[in-house]
Amino acid sequence: MNPTIRQRRLAAELERLREAAGFAREEIAERLDWHATKVWRVESARSGVTTGDLRDLLDLYDVHGPRREALIALARQARQKGWWTEYRDVFTGSYNDLEVQASVIRNFEPLLIPGLLQTEAYARAVIRAAPVVDPQEVKRRTEARMARQQLLTPEGGEPKLWIVIDEAVVRRPVGGVDTMREQLQRLIDLRDQPNITIQVIRNSAGAHPGLTGPFVILDFPSSDFFAPVIYLELAPDGMYLEETEQVMRYTLMFDHLRAIALGPAQSIKLLNVIKEGLRDDE
Repeated sequence: MNPTIRQRRLAAELERLREAAGFAREEIAERLDWHATKVWRVESARSGVTTGDLRDLLDLYDVHGPRREALIALARQARQKGWWTEYRDVFTGSYNDLEVQASVIRNFEPLLIPGLLQTEAYARAVIRAAPVVDPQEVKRRTEARMARQQLLTPEGGEPKLWIVIDEAVVRRPVGGVDTMREQLQRLIDLRDQPNITIQVIRNSAGAHPGLTGPFVILDFPSSDFFAPVIYLELAPDGMYLEETEQVMRYTLMFDHLRAIALGPAQSIKLLNVIKEGLRDDE
């Protein structure tokens, strides 16, 4: 099984701590009476690390206090299986592993309702639109997308979710009138959820930086181990940007997009107007 993002982050941090303490891998193996390759395997995320072994390493690296406890907690989390492991046939790459750890998710979408907010009927219509999709695959992918939304429940951690979408997204008739009415009502109902903000950019805003495509900014509660990540949804597994300059560029872009968008209350009013304007003959 491929190592999770948490395993890789922990491995990278352990390597950095060893180097900062001035130890060679061979020296650590000798001091702890480990096999010669064990340190390499832990630091390359080829092997997990037990809590006992981790404590021994942190003792050697003289790591104590909150930082020590944070690393031990990270190691425990790295051994936990995420909900998405049940859908390995649907979800590829590392995005879900990152998303479930995020404390803030900022998402710009110019084409579709973001997956975290899609109704089942809307999601099914989007998935069916792909070329040559087997009915069983449509069912499986729809189930997976709905399971992903548990992230927004108290059990899932309820990260702060800030969505900016183009007006064209909510005017595009995906799945028919009934599907769009239900989807728009879902967005409207979310106005009372304190961790979710939705803004709409009017078509009259014209050209804007977001026309280059959708993107997600993921921020994490522990900046020591998890720097912000930009996710660009490109086939097959997406692209991740982590350089400080890249993160700053997309953060500025998102700030610009939310500045030109309608405010949250005005956006909900627009969604109501669009929903009420839907006609059965469309």
